[in-house]
Amino acid sequence: MTNEFTNSDIKSQEFSANIPVPPSANVEKGELAIKFSNTSFWLPLDEATMRRVHHQPGILNDELNRRLEQNKQQAAEFLSKSLQLPNLALFAGSGTSLGAPKGPSMWDLWRTCMFVREENSGLESDTEQLHELAKAICSTVRYTTLESPNIEHFLSACDAYLTVYPEDEKVKSFLTSCKAKILKACSEFLTTGGADISAYTETIRKLARRRTRDPRLKVFTTNYDMCFETASSDLGMMVVDGFSYTRRRRFSGQYFNFDVVDRASEEPSFIQGVIQLYKLHGSVSWERQDGDVYEVQEPSPELACLIYPAKGKYQQAFIQPHLELLSRYLEFLRLPNACLLVSGFGFNDDHLSEPILSAIKANPSLKLIVCDYAAYDQINDTGSHYWKDLAFSGADVTFINASFKQLAGLIPNLAALSPAEQLGKDVQRLLSGDRA
Repeated sequence: MTNEFTNSDIKSQEFSANIPVPPSANVEKGELAIKFSNTSFWLPLDEATMRRVHHQPGILNDELNRRLEQNKQQAAEFLSKSLQLPNLALFAGSGTSLGAPKGPSMWDLWRTCMFVREENSGLESDTEQLHELAKAICSTVRYTTLESPNIEHFLSACDAYLTVYPEDEKVKSFLTSCKAKILKACSEFLTTGGADISAYTETIRKLARRRTRDPRLKVFTTNYDMCFETASSDLGMMVVDGFSYTRRRRFSGQYFNFDVVDRASEEPSFIQGVIQLYKLHGSVSWERQDGDVYEVQEPSPELACLIYPAKGKYQQAFIQPHLELLSRYLEFLRLPNACLLVSGFGFNDDHLSEPILSAIKANPSLKLIVCDYAAYDQINDTGSHYWKDLAFSGADVTFINASFKQLAGLIPNLAALSPAEQLGKDVQRLLSGDRA
């Protein structure tokens, strides 16, 4: 692979011809780097990554320091411009709750539901660690992918089985026990101490500081946990989540159309710091009662409102509240002048990944930024086909190799600029030759 810019790379990245390109190299998990749309190279964004990429131990020389600062400046300007588009949304997958927040991974949930106890982890294979009842249920519902299991796939298989054999109390009881363990695991890590949700707090604090005349920041998440609600509460921010503003909170799509205004002045004005939260796969605080969904402190496993994003997801997606939430998600992807920032999402859920892929092909004004702790590996090796489809689509897709916490540090403050400041920035951009 060449170490020089192609003409298209120069044009797409708006670099001047005298700036050298760092040598092509892989990017390792946890390193900080960015790959802009329609380019084949990654730009390091921190000193450690720069040193490894250039095989230079110790302190960076002046040339590499200069190039690192240029990379950081270009990334900051790109993010500042992209995240100030009128329609902005954050899409958070399960990866955002791993690491510092200490939330459970899909593998953790599988172990919690299916293994006898932690002490058995030294046995030869994962299959041998399953307790006997779990083995029997897997056989009954014909779940056979035990070499690389997924708890949500398994639960979906159980649900599908029960639609045909609803009287099977053995499967029904085991499914309920799994739901109880999932509810507990996705709740207690925030209350037992040690969970660090500062990345959530910093991210929504920065992204929600938008011009009040722009649409509210939308947050779509597949997570069951309460990280976004907790972070918003810590910041004193209001969340529009589709539930009523009554003592017994009931879900209805109409509440997403409501907003909060300050009527103390002569002319009512929207207050700052309000976000819209769409929990696409349900929540540990949702319970289904008599055909409606309510927010409760501790939902019972039998009535918990969860959706598994794998097998059988299409059937579940056509019942409320998931139909409403999915509709709002699809609606956003069609909006003009929109930016979708994705973090911690593996693109393993077809019903959420396919609309993104379709949107970047059909909506030319949609800007997509995908961030993952191992984005380079996802594109080049381990990821689903959507990673390659997005990377080589020719659309406006930028990738950032970073954890959610690292991404929070990269996001600039989006406080609205005054007209004079905005004019100054526009003039400076024109003088530098940037006419985008």
